[in-house]
Amino acid sequence: MYDVVLFVALFGLLTSTVYLGMVLVASARYCRSRRKADVPPASLPPATLLKPLHGMEPHLRENLESFFRQDYPQFEIVFGMRSPDDPALNVVREISLRYPHVQVKTAFSGEPPWPNAKVYNLDHMLNAAQYDLFVISDSDVHVEPNYLRDVTRPLLNSEIGMVTCLYRGVNTGGLWSRLEALGMSVEMTSGVLVADMLEGMKFALGPTMATRRDAIDAIGGMGKLADYLADDFVLGSMIDACGYKVVLSDHVIDHMVINRSLYSSLQHQVRWAKSTRRSRPKGHLGTGLTFCVPFALLGAAAALLHHSPVLAASILAMGVANRALQCLAVGWGVVGDNTARQTFWLYPIRDLLGFAFWAASFLGSRHLVWRGSRYRLEPGGRMIREAA
Repeated sequence: MYDVVLFVALFGLLTSTVYLGMVLVASARYCRSRRKADVPPASLPPATLLKPLHGMEPHLRENLESFFRQDYPQFEIVFGMRSPDDPALNVVREISLRYPHVQVKTAFSGEPPWPNAKVYNLDHMLNAAQYDLFVISDSDVHVEPNYLRDVTRPLLNSEIGMVTCLYRGVNTGGLWSRLEALGMSVEMTSGVLVADMLEGMKFALGPTMATRRDAIDAIGGMGKLADYLADDFVLGSMIDACGYKVVLSDHVIDHMVINRSLYSSLQHQVRWAKSTRRSRPKGHLGTGLTFCVPFALLGAAAALLHHSPVLAASILAMGVANRALQCLAVGWGVVGDNTARQTFWLYPIRDLLGFAFWAASFLGSRHLVWRGSRYRLEPGGRMIREAA
């Protein structure tokens, strides 16, 4: 039994080390490609920023205001909510008064008949948009003034139908928020960079999705996403399937972690792990071999039971060093997250948690709760709303 356990542990350490090597190569590749080209302002087409909102969130005012400060020739912002009673609307009105030169519209969708309420909201917002270039971004995102220029520039090439962004997680308070933020900056970024290196971008990331009206029309409209939980992933996949290219922007954004408690953080991350498992089952299964610390702990435990403390310490040190290097290289080196540089010693804990979320995605029922509603996940990532 000792030999079997030790073999599994060493095999996991090997696969996660190979993965680390791929991450480092992919990171270097991305950093070399980040050469911004100057584009005359006159060549930038008018753009519509689409901002779905749902209640108050940490730093909402600062996040929304960053989109009013864009250094861009001509743009409008369309905010979408279910009803005029949404408290986020007061924040929008307050900021709008300070930026009268920015065109602002609001779209109210009402109660959504579609399983994915955000997509239903977006469909109403698209109908209100006057321009043909769209930048969809979440409410928990903070950006720099050059954001809109950077994410729209690739779309001047008609072959490109979608631009998406890497992001660094921003802790909004507490240990659980900090750990989830590290996962965004390091684990998420690593997976995206490796996927882009191996097969190109065939999906999008929800915090930023820049596209054009012709690409949305090509997939058949937003209604095609009505019953998908991972609508961002599916939107990018559909646009890619229509013959357009999906590319990573050289712009990195800030993504606020709104889950501060243990329960809300666990609920959020397990929900997305289950969604990923349903959306791309083969890739999700292989993800288990990219984690390192669980295998290091398994190997150390096996070595201790075999009375080999030096081997146990060596295996554990190897696992911790592996993840610390990943955190520094990706979190700090790629997305510029200074917190990743300062707390890289925490990332091995995050790696262990990531493995736990991955394992949890195979356990329990197919049911989940999202924004107060209960759903059942189906193969392919579709979801069905269930009666309360």
